[in-house]
Amino acid sequence: MRALTQGFLFFCYLFLSLTAGAFVWRSGLGAGAGVAAAIATLGLLAAVHIGISGKAERLALKKEIDQVRDAHRLLADAMESTQGALTELAQAIETGALSSTEQLSGEVRMLESLIQQMSESIDQRISQPAPTNTFEARHREQSNVLLQTIHEALSENRVDLYLQPIVSLPQRRTIFYESFTRLRAADDRVMMPAEYLSVAEGEGLVPAIDNLLLFRCAQIVRRLAKQDRKVGVFCNVALTSLGDETFFPQFLDFLSENRDLNQALIFELGQATFDARGAVEARNMAKLADLGFRFSIDKVQTLDLDFADLQRSDVKFMKVGADLLIETLLDTDSASALPALRDISAADFAGVTRRYGIELIAEKCETERQIVDILELDISVGQGHLFGEPRAIKEAVLAETDPPADFIRSTLLSADHRRRFG
Repeated sequence: MRALTQGFLFFCYLFLSLTAGAFVWRSGLGAGAGVAAAIATLGLLAAVHIGISGKAERLALKKEIDQVRDAHRLLADAMESTQGALTELAQAIETGALSSTEQLSGEVRMLESLIQQMSESIDQRISQPAPTNTFEARHREQSNVLLQTIHEALSENRVDLYLQPIVSLPQRRTIFYESFTRLRAADDRVMMPAEYLSVAEGEGLVPAIDNLLLFRCAQIVRRLAKQDRKVGVFCNVALTSLGDETFFPQFLDFLSENRDLNQALIFELGQATFDARGAVEARNMAKLADLGFRFSIDKVQTLDLDFADLQRSDVKFMKVGADLLIETLLDTDSASALPALRDISAADFAGVTRRYGIELIAEKCETERQIVDILELDISVGQGHLFGEPRAIKEAVLAETDPPADFIRSTLLSADHRRRFG
């Protein structure tokens, strides 16, 4: 396009030059004067063209230089902003890594402390003189093997979490889960509580096992919550855990650092356990409530309860067997069955619990007929094999978030070495 324009201008200049030469020649000054006039005109026009073109080129060059300077300034600002963002990101990553490392170290230290307590108890048990009676000696040997298996399962994180759905009624949509912790032996055989509790109770190891299982349950729920599995999980807590002066302060620190779990973790006690709590246990429950954690009562044997006391203790859920609810509220006279609530009809019982801020959950639901009666009692939450059996969380889910096994193992081994050899 530029070459075409230049050619057009050249022919215009040539035309004007020839016109000027012809004009001079026709004026009678002769052909030489005409030629000279044409050449002079062409030179003048060329000079003017060169001057104008040069100025335009200089203006264009200046404009391009200004654009380059502006682009350089923007690039410098962008580089400075990017450098600042990278510095902030590096600091955030470093801070997050340090925080994660400190948190992991805190968990491992707590696990180390719990395992060490159990190790000491087992060592004391094993070091006792063997009975002279052959039957007692064989029983002692079997007990020692079982205790060692329990110890290894806990120290090597072979603790599985089973979840059973708790559903809304009548929609049957899962709104909570109840958790059950199970130990696995070295051959991956699942150990049910009935298998080891009798031995553990006889050796006074139940508190240590309860503490470890409670900690592992909270630990796993925390990891599930951080993977956006934001659903409430009921986790059983033993009276010994609430009253353990060594374990509970550490556990409270762990929950303080994970306060965001207060909607994901619901601590559950049996009715007999709740009624047997002393001042220490009640005070520790209040500390958990101050962090926003909620409580649930299960294994209910009677509906004649002190709801005001439950409310003061921050109990937000109460699980009652479906058969007990139906037998007490539908199959008998509710006034005689509930001396503390003589003026309350059976149909209003669930409403009474809600007025105290307690959601009634019908558990052990096994048949559709039970659901019909439960809905008649205005109970809107249910649990039982009818809605789903407890299922283990996939190992891959836990493996993605478990602390490094070699880190835990090395820490526990060093603790064991210090304990044995000073």
